[in-house]
Amino acid sequence: MSPRQVPRNWGARLTEALIQGMRMVFLENEVLRVGVNLDRGTEIFQFCHKPTDLDLCPIAPWGVTDRDLPLHAPDPLSAFQDSYPGGWQEIFPNAGAPSSHRGASFGQHDEAWQTPFKLTVVRDDEAEVAVTMRAEMRRTPFTLEKQLRLRRGEAKLEVTGRVENLSPHPMEAMWGQHLAYGPPFLAPGCEVRLPDGIEAVPHPVATEATGRRFSPDRFTWPLATGIDGGTVDLRRIPERGTRSDLCYLTGFGRDAWYEILKPSGEGLRVEWDASTLPYLWYWQEFGAGSDYPWYGRLYTVGLEPSSSYPTNGLAEAVANGTAMRLGPGESRELHMNMEVRGA
Repeated sequence: MSPRQVPRNWGARLTEALIQGMRMVFLENEVLRVGVNLDRGTEIFQFCHKPTDLDLCPIAPWGVTDRDLPLHAPDPLSAFQDSYPGGWQEIFPNAGAPSSHRGASFGQHDEAWQTPFKLTVVRDDEAEVAVTMRAEMRRTPFTLEKQLRLRRGEAKLEVTGRVENLSPHPMEAMWGQHLAYGPPFLAPGCEVRLPDGIEAVPHPVATEATGRRFSPDRFTWPLATGIDGGTVDLRRIPERGTRSDLCYLTGFGRDAWYEILKPSGEGLRVEWDASTLPYLWYWQEFGAGSDYPWYGRLYTVGLEPSSSYPTNGLAEAVANGTAMRLGPGESRELHMNMEVRGA
């Protein structure tokens, strides 16, 4: 660990804090403030562009759950959903629905998101701050590590991730980045941009009782066949009350990217290594459903790079061949950038 520098309120800087009983670390410079919850799996709950006071990873209407509240629920689906604050969660080794694999049972998106991580300060000076966060999973023989880096004057967060199999046996996992966006940043008229030639695989069934927006047939981004036979342009963020849906995007080159932009041009660009995370889950929740878990209160889209699909859990990803497989002692790395654009 490098020695911590004299506390300062200029240039790149780090701040550690205890908020609602949870350990937080903030990476900050002249243009960005990034808040990370170490006790919830390195969850990024704040990504604020300071000159415009625009938070690009907004918190859900019910806020961040206190640490003292239990993470248990009557069913394995509810622990994640009951405490979901929005923002960016690390999803590992089970993505999506509760699932069982190799004798281990997982709840929704288990288990990294509810695992405390240890913090190491890698660099702390006016030019650059960097931290590494590391944890060992409890139900599977993996370590998970994430490094965040912020340089002076840049509106870009650099992210490096690493998973390692500690077992003498081959192991399977799903690894995803649950990035979700909502108001005040996300609003009708925002545009989602992707590279050309991306193929979309709709989730085979509706995600809510109200039905779905588009048919389950594969299509080339961005035009899907609407459930009524019309055309749905998935680039455009629709009005509140639009039906929810989910699809999986694939066909990225090694250097994958997407952008979400407001009509004024403000927004962000996310870049990642598609050789590690070849799929992009596109979750759309616009408040049409009146039942659990959102009761019409959530207006969000998730654009979530992932190793695997669908959102039915690890056992199905193993069965369809998309699960990540690591040999004894093998590790896998991920590189991502998240940058504010047009502001």
